[in-house]
Amino acid sequence: MKDRIINVLAAFESDNIGKSFPLDYCLPLYHSVSDRELPHIKHVIRYKNTKQFEEDLDHLAKNFRFVNWQEFKDCMSGDFKPEKKIALLTFDDGFREFYDIAAPILERKGIYACNFVNPAFIDNKDMMFRCKASLLADALEKKKTIDPEIYFMLSLQNADRSILKKKILSVNYQEKDILDQLAEKLEVDFNAYSKEFKPYLSTEELKELAGRGFGISSHSWDHPKYGDLSLKEQMETTDKTFAYLKENGFLYESFAFPFTDFEVQKDFFDELFKNEEIYCSFGCAGIKLDSVKRNFQRIPMEMGESGEQILKKEMAYFKLKKLINKNTILRK
Repeated sequence: MKDRIINVLAAFESDNIGKSFPLDYCLPLYHSVSDRELPHIKHVIRYKNTKQFEEDLDHLAKNFRFVNWQEFKDCMSGDFKPEKKIALLTFDDGFREFYDIAAPILERKGIYACNFVNPAFIDNKDMMFRCKASLLADALEKKKTIDPEIYFMLSLQNADRSILKKKILSVNYQEKDILDQLAEKLEVDFNAYSKEFKPYLSTEELKELAGRGFGISSHSWDHPKYGDLSLKEQMETTDKTFAYLKENGFLYESFAFPFTDFEVQKDFFDELFKNEEIYCSFGCAGIKLDSVKRNFQRIPMEMGESGEQILKKEMAYFKLKKLINKNTILRK
C-alpha cells in the first residue's frame, strides 16, 4: 500500500528535480557497475550496467553540481555557494569494478567519488559474508541435488530450493561462520574464487585511485550491522579502520555505516565525534534529516529503477513523511 501511494505521488514530481529537491545536497550511493554477471554480489545487490550508470550520472549532472570532498565540506559550512544544489557521489565496499569501470567513466565526465572500504577485504584477504552468501545462492541454483545435511544445518525441514536460498541469504554477521560450513557442502571454495576473480581492490589500487583524486574512506573493518553491536564493538571496528586509512594516507575525515545506521544510538555519535579529525558520518536511509547534524543520509541507487525514478520516489516519500513530522531520524 505504501509503495503504491509513493508511486502515485512520484508521478506528480517535477522533472526539474534540482529545483524541487527538498535538501541542499544529494548523496547518491552505489556499490558496483558492471555489464557482466558478478556471482558474489548478484543475489544481494541490484547493481547497474554501464549504460544505466551513465544515464544516472547525466541526469544527476543536469540537476545538481557534482562536488569533491573539500567542496562538500565548504558547502556545508557555507564557504562555497554554487548556483545549483550539490551532489556528492559515493560508493561502498571497495569492489574492483570501481577501478576497472566506474573510475574511467567518472574521469571522462569530470566527476569525483568517494569509496568507503572495509580493510578486512582489501587485497582479497577475505570476503564479506553477504558476498559469500551470494556465491552459495548461485551454487545452489546450479546444483542438481542438494545434500540433506544442508537443510539440517539451517534448521529447515522439507523446504524447497527458494526457501533454502532465502535462508542462506538471510544469514547475518553474527551467524556468518555457518557460511564456511555450507560452502564445503555446496563445493564452493571462497579462497579460490577470491584468488581467481579478485572481487576487491588491492591497497596499491586504492592508493592509485587516491592519487588520481578519488576519496578512499571508512566503512568499518569487516561490514557488521552497527545496530547489532555494543558501543565497545562499534568503536573497535571503527577505530581499527581509521588506523588503516591513516597508515595508507587515505581520507580519514568521514565514516559510512555498513548496511544502515538504523538503531544506532546517540552515544555512538558522541563517541565518534570525540575524534576531532572526523568531519561527518553517512547513513543510507534515503532523503531524510537526522537529529545528529553531522550524520548525513545517502540515497541507495541500486533499486532496479532509473536514478530519476528513484529520486522522484524519495522526494515524494520525504514530503509525505514531512506532513506527519516523520522525516527526521531521532536518536535516543
